[in-house]
Amino acid sequence: MKPMTNLHDVIAGQSAPPPCDKSLGVRLTEARDGYAKGVWAISESLLNGNGVIMGGFVGAAADILMAYAVTTLLRDDQMHASINLQTTFHRPAAAGEAEIEARVEKFGKTVAYVTAIVRQNGKDVASATSSVLIMDKP
Repeated sequence: MKPMTNLHDVIAGQSAPPPCDKSLGVRLTEARDGYAKGVWAISESLLNGNGVIMGGFVGAAADILMAYAVTTLLRDDQMHASINLQTTFHRPAAAGEAEIEARVEKFGKTVAYVTAIVRQNGKDVASATSSVLIMDKP
């Protein structure tokens, strides 16, 4: 098993992002104070049989940015894990570039509530919500 990537280090520019970011084509551009923003270079390899981006990939891209938003509020001795992820689709996504913004709406002792918007060509493609478990690192 590969060692974990410290997202604090990625945010600070001291470490490369985890493989899932690279595989999906998501690049973090800003993260601070419970907020994260990124760019998603959507490859045609993510198209489904209808010629649009498969919804699971849209949800995964949003989840990546929500993880960065939560990380900005965590101490170095804490970690997080999504316990629920819900995505609502507003229109199909196409190959090309999309922007993703994520924000921590509520940050408790053990659970955070996070939202994200995926936009392409100035229009909302999807919105996502996630409940995130906050725990101490082993």
